[in-house]
Amino acid sequence: MKFGDRALKRAMTLKNILLSIALVAPPQALMAQDAAAGAPPVDAAATAAPVAAAAPAWTPMMPTPGKGMPVDQGITFQTQYSPLGEYAQWMHDGVLMPIITIISLFVLFLLIWVMARYNSRANPAASTNSHNTLIEVVWTLVPVLILVGVAVPSIDLLAKQFKPAPADALTVKVTGNQWFWSYAYPDNGDVEYDSKMLNEPGGPVINAGVREVGSLPTDGPGKLEVDNRLILPVGEPIRMQITASDVIHSFAIPSLWFKLDAVPGRLNEKVLFIEEPGVYYGQCSELCGVKHGYMPIAIEALPREKFNQWLVAQGGAVGGKQEAQAAPAPAAAPVEAAPSAEATGPAA
Repeated sequence: MKFGDRALKRAMTLKNILLSIALVAPPQALMAQDAAAGAPPVDAAATAAPVAAAAPAWTPMMPTPGKGMPVDQGITFQTQYSPLGEYAQWMHDGVLMPIITIISLFVLFLLIWVMARYNSRANPAASTNSHNTLIEVVWTLVPVLILVGVAVPSIDLLAKQFKPAPADALTVKVTGNQWFWSYAYPDNGDVEYDSKMLNEPGGPVINAGVREVGSLPTDGPGKLEVDNRLILPVGEPIRMQITASDVIHSFAIPSLWFKLDAVPGRLNEKVLFIEEPGVYYGQCSELCGVKHGYMPIAIEALPREKFNQWLVAQGGAVGGKQEAQAAPAPAAAPVEAAPSAEATGPAA
């Protein structure tokens, strides 16, 4: 009897559960049907478009011949595309070179004049004078004034080169390796990659598994083009942090007036500012081993909007000013939700 009573109770419990499900399911199904009927038809192309727009396929920039790279028969600095570079080139062309030229021509004139005027044939009776107060004062004061004139712009240039970056500047970490570069964006998510020189067609394989230069129409000069360029924004200061994993390297881009040693165990920092979009090439400038000549640098500078698109496509997050401006918005939601939660607490 006890067994029969237990079975009857279980049967009644199961019946009640089934009746409850039957009562709840139809309204939920009707609500889902009504929502589906009221919603507009879904367009597959329209839903796929935002995804494609958010992460477009990345196409490298085509280098401009002669811009940001060495040129044939070049005997002076590369054309500069940074404020520091333009200032330094003005100092070289407008201050140092005129002074050097004038001094060299003046010394050459003095040498020729002394050789012609005071040789043994033109001047058989040599003068016995050994001092001239006026000349000694002149050749002491004039060099001092020249050095002061050169020191003023030189110190100004040094001060500008080591001015720290703003707090919200983009931070890029560069690591020198034997024999390639590694780039990371520590404040913008998990974006980190290596950059290796492309192999020369018909030449020895420098980097196994890396394609040959010229296999893409966007490739630049041989021995300067890489498989993964360093992507940076233009028109803003960039905090460059340079280090090395093995031996001393040197990160140098002549057309951007940037050069900083990469020392193992040390994090050197300097500001980089790029004025125009383009592709800029450099090389390691510190003897670092047998493949020292095969670790070039290629920087692709983009407008900020395109840089943000590239960063998001790589799985990173747009940082700096964008995050600072967007941060207060999410914080406002808990403040508004808190009073309603407190109000409903006592009522419950």
